[in-house]
Amino acid sequence: MIPYGKQSIDQADIDAVVDVLKSDFLTQGPQVSNFEQIITRFCGVKDGVAVNSATSALHIACLALNVGKDDIVWTSPITFVATANCALYCGAQIDFVDIDIDSGNMSSQKLEEKLIWAEKNNLLPKVVIPVHIAGQSCDMEAIYNLAKKYNFKIIEDASHAIGGKYKQHMVGSCRFSDITIFSFHPVKIVTSAEGGIAVTNNKTLAKRLKLFRNHGIINNADEMTETSHGPWYYQQQELGYNYRMTDIQAALGSSQMKKINLFINKRNQLAQRYNEAFANTAINHLKPREYIDSAYHLYLILLPNNNRESHKSFVTALRDREVFAQIHYIPVHLQPYYKNLGFKEGTFPSAEEYYNRVVSLPLYPDLSNEQQDKVINNVLELI
Repeated sequence: MIPYGKQSIDQADIDAVVDVLKSDFLTQGPQVSNFEQIITRFCGVKDGVAVNSATSALHIACLALNVGKDDIVWTSPITFVATANCALYCGAQIDFVDIDIDSGNMSSQKLEEKLIWAEKNNLLPKVVIPVHIAGQSCDMEAIYNLAKKYNFKIIEDASHAIGGKYKQHMVGSCRFSDITIFSFHPVKIVTSAEGGIAVTNNKTLAKRLKLFRNHGIINNADEMTETSHGPWYYQQQELGYNYRMTDIQAALGSSQMKKINLFINKRNQLAQRYNEAFANTAINHLKPREYIDSAYHLYLILLPNNNRESHKSFVTALRDREVFAQIHYIPVHLQPYYKNLGFKEGTFPSAEEYYNRVVSLPLYPDLSNEQQDKVINNVLELI
């Protein structure tokens, strides 16, 4: 079976992990701060706070922005459930903004329309979380301009998009957002086995992110509410969490980052082969705008028909032929938990049409031309 995604691990990655296993630190030690520095330099951003998953990064990003009860957070319905769940963890209300069918990303036009409506009804969001599907950035400058007008904060869910660019700026530079989140799950661009990071240019936010990562505890005597009892003393000042990344994960992530440009180039080469193979067919693929360089975490195609049964048959037939096609994603508002919150089918029609048409084809650096040809031939036969 050809998987839709797969980590690429070499001997250098293995050696990096073994070196940590032989060292004095296994949990949070020097490798974590080194990894944070590698990511921040790569993105051109000031601070990074590494954690045990992108879900944790999303959660502490909301906490750092003081999201709480009676606040409203908006995100895209086309994402993994964690992007919406992070607001609920904070006691906030969640809502969604429909997508552009040709990109899979949050529509800045539909966002503006919803903001106009929300302002009239006193339901403006405190935070908006655009999601960079498949490695291509949302139109962040347009969203940023709306944020200034309607006074909301922005968390970029760039779990798919490390190494991508928007208008010549690295995704993660936070030029058009307050915080950006990356994922290092095994199928992502680079992996730390499990792991994530929140990056920001705001020192106050960085301090709060670090606080919530580690139980809400501080060790700096200058920040304590009373005179320190001694060098062992610490204070819990917030209700934080144990979201720390280990040195083992960080070492793997640091080693992987040495190859990120090779990974991105290979993913783009494979995507171009798909583009050429599907040109002049009934298949549409997601096309990044001319000012976006996609990291190509995923290669997504849209089938010509908005029909759930034919969609199911197509994906099942590919899997029967040893090609593990996948769907990214089931619209969050259609999940039973979110239906119980009051969301209904038909609310976000573009997202629902997208779900009935989208297919993720195998894409990862170690995918061979022969394997990719097998994918292409089977897709063309079935279409």
